[in-house]
This record gives sequence, C-alpha cells and structure tokens, in this order.
Amino acid sequence: MASGRPIVFSTLVNTEILERIQQVRALHLDMFKTFVEPLERELEVKSSHTIGRFHHANDTEAYKNRIEAINFSLAHDDGQSVRNLEEADVILIGVSRSGKTPTSLYLAMQHGLKVANCPLIPEDFERDALPSTIVPYKPKLFGLTIDPDRLSQIRNERRPGSKYAALENCRMEVTSAEALMRRESITWLSTTTKSIEEIATTILTSLNLGR
Repeated sequence: MASGRPIVFSTLVNTEILERIQQVRALHLDMFKTFVEPLERELEVKSSHTIGRFHHANDTEAYKNRIEAINFSLAHDDGQSVRNLEEADVILIGVSRSGKTPTSLYLAMQHGLKVANCPLIPEDFERDALPSTIVPYKPKLFGLTIDPDRLSQIRNERRPGSKYAALENCRMEVTSAEALMRRESITWLSTTTKSIEEIATTILTSLNLGR
C-alpha cells in the first residue's frame, strides 16, 4: 500500500482498548461510528453496546427470526418487491417520505416483524384505488400520513425546487392519500410529531401484533 499503514476495522466496545488502538499508526475505521451511529440517529434509538451480546443472541431462535425480518423488510422497502407478501406481518402505505422505511426497519429490528411498505403515488390517486398488488392483504395494511408543510420541507432536502417537493403537490398527495385510506377503512396516523417508538406502538396495538 502507498502509505505503508495497516488498515484496522474495529467493533470494539471497551473504550480503553479502543483508545489504545486509535493511538497506533494505522488507518482506523470504527464500524460502530460508521454504521451504528447513523442508524441510531435515523431510528431515534440508542443501541446497547454489550460485550459478547451478539454471540449469545446468535444462538437464539429470536435472533434468527429478527435477521429474517430485517432482510424481508429491506427486500420489500418502497414497493421494490411484491413477492411473498403473504408472509408480511404488516404492510405500511403512504405517500413518499412519510416515514415508512424507518418505521419498517424499527419494527423489524426491535420486534422481529416482517414489514413491507408500499408508496401511494399519483397514479393510484388518478385511479382512485389502492395498488392492486396489496389489495389481497388489506387486513395487514396500516397507513402513515404527514403534514404537507413538513413533507415539503423533507422532500426539498432531497430534491430542492422540484414539483415532487412543491407544497401544492404535497398537499394534493396527502389529501388524496388520506381520502383513499379513509374510504378503504384503513387505519392510519400522522407521523408529523410522533417518534418512531410511538408510531410502532400504535401499529402494534392497532393490528394486534404485540409480542
């Protein structure tokens, strides 16, 4: 290598050992800071850094089920796949950027639930109907909505100045989505001022998924 320095990847919990590693002449990459901390911020949940906890959990059925749930939720994020939807414990629906993905991952990671999520898009509002792929699983549906002003702010961070982020468009999408969910008798809630934990608790209670 050009610099001659070794590259060290670490997942150290012991701060004393970590500090000593950081003093060594090497390129040190702390995997917790790289991956876990961003996840903590996104999901608004603090991880439990416990030595040996991973290896103990690896031998449990609950751990295996949780990994399966996470993989399922990632594969079925944002309507990417409609395969095996019958295995889903819950299917979240709502307009783009209403909180479906972080809620799906939280339910998978913390409760071991297989969660799919499907966006409601302008084509659905024009047809005035739910996406045909999720209609057979209507009892599993739970809707998320959001204040249009907040939605516009979030979308402008991703695609500033676009029609997608325009307040008028956000108002139209939210109003249409809420009307559709109301007409289809789908339980829904606004994520605008709620934490991930509050959203998850409401979903678990509403769909009788407490575990």
